[in-house]
Amino acid sequence: MTWVPMDLLKRYAAGERDFRSANLAGADLATADLSEANLRGANLSGAKLLGASLIGTNLREANLRNANLQANLQEANLTGADLTGVDLREAKLQTANLRGANLTNAICVAADFSEASLSEANLRGADLSRAKLAEAALNRANLTDAILNGAMLEAANLTNAILQGAALELANLTNAIMNGAILELANLQGAHLSRARLSGATLIKANLSGANLRGANLSWTTLRGANLSRANLYRANLSWANLSEGNLQEAILIDAKLNQVNFRNTSLVGAIMPNGRTYE
Repeated sequence: MTWVPMDLLKRYAAGERDFRSANLAGADLATADLSEANLRGANLSGAKLLGASLIGTNLREANLRNANLQANLQEANLTGADLTGVDLREAKLQTANLRGANLTNAICVAADFSEASLSEANLRGADLSRAKLAEAALNRANLTDAILNGAMLEAANLTNAILQGAALELANLTNAIMNGAILELANLQGAHLSRARLSGATLIKANLSGANLRGANLSWTTLRGANLSRANLYRANLSWANLSEGNLQEAILIDAKLNQVNFRNTSLVGAIMPNGRTYE
């Protein structure tokens, strides 16, 4: 059913909440309050929702392609929603459910996804610069070529996530769970990864120069051709890791676990080894 925005808002004000499958394509709903409304399967493609209140709103499987969603979406249900190209700059999405949602090329700069569920979501090419994703669930999410520079991902769950070619420069991944994640060609220069769990992750040709990996678990990790120059690997666990053809120049490896590490053709010039001596 096609709705005129004013009619919908009047019926909402009168207490109606069920607007499932509503056609609101291109509608101007800026600053509207539709909290707790049922908009499951609704067509909101190209809609203007700047400053709208959508707290707890059901937008499951809704079409929000290219919508302006700079809104309050705390606790909203966006499971399986189409958010391709959506504008979520500085949006509030704390504890929202975006499981399986499509956020391809979405603009999420400085958006707050703290404790949100983004499991199996498609975030390919999305701009998440400076986004807050602390304790967010991103397991099995597709973040290929996503931009996460300066993002807050402390204690986020990125188990088996795909981050191939992602930009994570200066990102905060302290205590993040990244076991089995694919980070081939990812840029993690200067990133904070202390105590991160990266067991079995793939970091082929990744840039980790100057990264803080203090106490991180990198056991069984593939780091072939990776750049770890000047990285802090104090007390990191690198047992059974593949560091062949990598760059560990001037890296700090004091008290690091290096059992069965593959150092074939790896440059260790200037690195401080586990025993405290500088490699020459």
